[in-house]
Amino acid sequence: MSERELAEAFVELADTLVDDFDLMDFLHQVTVRCAQVLGVAAAGVLLTDQRGALRVAAASTEQTRLLELLQLQTDEGPCPECFHSGRPVEVADLSTAADRWPRFVAQARESGFASVHALPMRLRTDLIGALNLFGGQPGALDERTIQLGQALADVATIGLLQARAIRHHETLAEQLQTALNSRIIIEQAKGVIAERRRVDMDEAFELLRDSARRRNQRLSELARAVVDGSDALWLTQPAPAAPERAPIPLRRSDGSVG
Repeated sequence: MSERELAEAFVELADTLVDDFDLMDFLHQVTVRCAQVLGVAAAGVLLTDQRGALRVAAASTEQTRLLELLQLQTDEGPCPECFHSGRPVEVADLSTAADRWPRFVAQARESGFASVHALPMRLRTDLIGALNLFGGQPGALDERTIQLGQALADVATIGLLQARAIRHHETLAEQLQTALNSRIIIEQAKGVIAERRRVDMDEAFELLRDSARRRNQRLSELARAVVDGSDALWLTQPAPAAPERAPIPLRRSDGSVG
């Protein structure tokens, strides 16, 4: 990674932290920037809900989001372990962790990942989540990259602090719950868009996100409008119809076609 790319990433994330910023879009951008500047294949953020259970908050790709969900469903993998221990988790070669996390390792390797690192996200003394970094090749991240990854995790935590400052009357747990509930609506909207436009889930998310930014609208608000059918844009632009097939010619009893 170049120093310029790194500086641009931090400037972009800092610029996002303005009054009344879109928390879900910000967390997604953290994961995308992590993948870009740290040289990893993908990244994901897991946060705690009001009951203290981990939930998927953001992921750089749809494939990564599904892998994060698997960790929560099976309670195995680097993120749950990082969250429960409060310490970074590093696995330079996933093939060596098959006995440790059998279902997670099998799915991660099938998805093309060969290494993983999980970094804790702390809000003062409270552990509120974890940042997951997936590598496409075996190998440990060097100390400088780990430090930069932790710095990006800290930026995400600062974003949550900023959200709390803006909505000072809410508790932190309520804010995290709102963000996680928004994630559910966004996933539903992605499904609607993917079906109507006949695109995959990653493309559906980019369409939703680009539209929200152009309209200066919150991602969760637009997602809710897509799901309940009140947004005219998605209603008036259905997916292209399947091409018509040519009629099959009929063959007469004498062998001629007509």
